[in-house]
This record gives sequence, C-alpha cells and structure tokens, in this order.
Amino acid sequence: MAAVSKTFLLCHGAWSGGWAWKKMHPLMAQAGHRLVAPTYTGLGERAHLANPAIDLETHIQDILNVIKFEDLDDIVLLGHSYGGMVATGVADRARERVTQLIYIDAFVPRDGQSLFDLNESGREPMRKAAASGDGYRIPPNPPPPDTPQADLDWLNARRVAMPVKCFETKLKLEHGEPAMPRSYIYCKRIPPDDVFGQFATRTKNEAGWRYFELDASHAPNVTAPEALMTVLAKIAG
Repeated sequence: MAAVSKTFLLCHGAWSGGWAWKKMHPLMAQAGHRLVAPTYTGLGERAHLANPAIDLETHIQDILNVIKFEDLDDIVLLGHSYGGMVATGVADRARERVTQLIYIDAFVPRDGQSLFDLNESGREPMRKAAASGDGYRIPPNPPPPDTPQADLDWLNARRVAMPVKCFETKLKLEHGEPAMPRSYIYCKRIPPDDVFGQFATRTKNEAGWRYFELDASHAPNVTAPEALMTVLAKIAG
C-alpha cells in the first residue's frame, strides 16, 4: 500500500534559510510527500529585510502566515536546530493544523524559555560577537566539520548573520506543552559543545515522545539527506 502523501512544513535553523533544504525536495517528491521550506524574515533571500527588531515572534509569525496564505492543513511540522524554538510556537498557535511535530537536532523549549536559557554557554560569546559586528546580529557558526567542501562553499556563500533578539526572546505558550505526537531525531556525530544532548535525554525519558537517532552531524539535510528522508518517512508514516 502506498504511503499517504504528507505536507512537511519546515522551520529552519539559524543563519540559514529554506534554500539549505534543496537536497530534500526531490527526496520528498520521490517518497510522495511535499516539502514547504519558507525562509524567515531577515535571512536567506529575505536578508534585505534584516533589522534590529526581528525576534523569535517575527519568525513564528512568518510560518503562521505561510500556513494561513498557503492554506496548509494536516501538517507535519519540522523544527531544525533554532527552528525548534519556532516550531514549538507555531504548533501552539496552529494546533488545529499541525498533526505531528518533529524536532531534528533542535531546541525544545518549555513555556517562558529562550534559546539562550537552553544554551547558557553560548550566550555571552554570541552577544559579544553581535556587539562587535553591526550591534544586533551574530555572525554564522561554522558548519559541521564533516561537511564536504562543495557543500561548505555553497553554505558559506549563503549563510547570513542572525538577529540576536531571536535567541533572547522567551517563548510564550498559550496552551502549555504541544499536545500532538512529537518525535525527536538526535544527530549522533556530536561536536564537543553538544547543546542538543539535553533534549535527547529529555525526549528519550519523557512520556509522549518518539525518539530516533541518526548517524549524522548537525545538518543532515546537507550531509545525510537520504538517511534523514528515511527516518522522516518512517515517523510520518
């Protein structure tokens, strides 16, 4: 029996954009699914809109507007890295539209938490980096060390600085913890400063989660797209 076609809606990571998921579109199509990969205000092809007021709320609203104007329903919501902050907010406010929530090596905030609350060691270095630049944006973190050179060139040419307010904003959940089925994909090729292990531990041990591991580094959409597609299709199916 053929798999039921799903609409995957992406909440991408920091410094990135929908463009970074280019390898996933043909794989999604081959599997009979659709990937909608918008870019947040101030990043990627919308970098010209960058300004100091952009925060987590801006990016949540970006995705809510995609849902509204594209009339998306029965959504499998993907949150990658920083996108876990965005996806949690979107799932809270579009509960009737989101049927599944999948975090890919992502932050999983609780009500009232900011990204900096979940990555305290990164807070001061990132604030300093923003202060020494244009005052409101953090220059990109380097991609994972196992990224092939051609992909590195492609990524580094397109990644742009990230508004620091996005990491400072405390997420407000109107309805408590998301109620739809949630899955966590932990990428096992961890850097020395593994900030995502805490969420692997939490989601492995907390009721209401399905937990998966991927033999990949932090951006499997770039370095391990087939393996990522396999696990996404398994979860969504």
